[in-house]
Amino acid sequence: MFSTIGQIIFDNEAVAKTQDFTMGLEIEMQRVDENGELSKEPYPSGVGDEKTNPWVTNDFLETMSEVVTPPASHALDAMHYLFGLNNALRTALSPGELLWPLSMPPALPADLDEQRSLLAKADPSKEEYLEEWLNRHGFSEGTPSGAHINLSIDNRVFDLVYTYLEDRFENRIELENYMYTKIAQGFMRYRWLITYLFGASPIAEKNYFETGEGPANPIRSVRQSSYGFGTKFQGDYSDVQSYVDRILQGAEDGILISDYEFHGAVRFKGEGPLKDLPQSGVKYLELRMLDLDPSSSVGVRTNTLRFIRLMASYFIMTPPLRPEEVGKVLERANQMNEEVATEIPTEISKYQTNARAFLNRLEMYANQIQLGPEYQEEIEDLEDRIENPRTTPSARLVNHIKDDSLVEYALIRAKRYQNSALQSIRPFTGFDIACNLSAEDLKLQLFKGNWEPGMDK
Repeated sequence: MFSTIGQIIFDNEAVAKTQDFTMGLEIEMQRVDENGELSKEPYPSGVGDEKTNPWVTNDFLETMSEVVTPPASHALDAMHYLFGLNNALRTALSPGELLWPLSMPPALPADLDEQRSLLAKADPSKEEYLEEWLNRHGFSEGTPSGAHINLSIDNRVFDLVYTYLEDRFENRIELENYMYTKIAQGFMRYRWLITYLFGASPIAEKNYFETGEGPANPIRSVRQSSYGFGTKFQGDYSDVQSYVDRILQGAEDGILISDYEFHGAVRFKGEGPLKDLPQSGVKYLELRMLDLDPSSSVGVRTNTLRFIRLMASYFIMTPPLRPEEVGKVLERANQMNEEVATEIPTEISKYQTNARAFLNRLEMYANQIQLGPEYQEEIEDLEDRIENPRTTPSARLVNHIKDDSLVEYALIRAKRYQNSALQSIRPFTGFDIACNLSAEDLKLQLFKGNWEPGMDK
């Protein structure tokens, strides 16, 4: 079952280190008023300058707030950082403002001038980019929100593997790129399963689609389907060099505005320009395939993060795709994701057997490396979603659709989460003094006296 790298890790009793991913979260949510319309209030001054604060900023729209956590060693730490920042944002909102808990936006304005006025305020180069993006893709496609997970492999894993395989790689960076590529291929290959298990955008609200466009019925995930976000440019995950070459070629050919426009479900991230990535090395992966979970005030659940970590660990330990198979397998996986995303949420998936087989394999892996009961419980819960599609997030949302809209449900959730945040005994307010806080300073100030990072995995 294990690959050469996996066997080295297993034989050296270092499997636990493959669970110790450094994790960062980026959660986008729209600011709305109590009627469920995009807010007309300015960006909350209580969270600092939207152009310079790296921890609470904006995205495509001025109303699209994005919370970015400092890196965390454990899933619970990441969630506590997210909860603290989410509360800081909520308590800084103007009276009557709420955070929309769904990935698909509320009703959008139809007027073009009003749409342009909502574009995010940023530095001139980003504002120019947003204008060009709007001209190319239209307003709607920039408005869906999601939960992004950044994963970085523990350096001790690289240290161990490199001592055994130094002769197979020119240098350590080549090994690191190889291992990140293995994980990226795994997530792209099984993206369809994540869409099935966690998809939570069955419909779009008014003015997202032009009349006569869009799906004819609720689906599992509008956002993760071809109806969803922005450019449909496909990445090349054969290796890091191929990934870079394809994106740069897309920018040169004018298919992409710039390399920044590549918004694949998985992105390789490093330091410096994209063209230097093969030499400078991948530092982490950005996973972009999760819809917001409206059952959580922060848009994602701890158990979901644990499952993503389990998948990543499994991809490290098991054999990769053969190079000549990558293109064909991932092309099929993209098609599977489209089919799953556009299925009726309450019905059994066409790929139920495939999903059942993969979760069985993950369960065997979790048992083999003796993970804790929380992983076993999460797998059992997800197995139930496979057998009973009505328990999936998207199917649950279908129960709340009224007059082809989820606005009533979304506002009930939004008001509940907002009221809870306003009752916080000690919300973080440090951004109104200084927004250029380092990650370490932010961690200390977020949890002064009420949380000790590293308490739980």
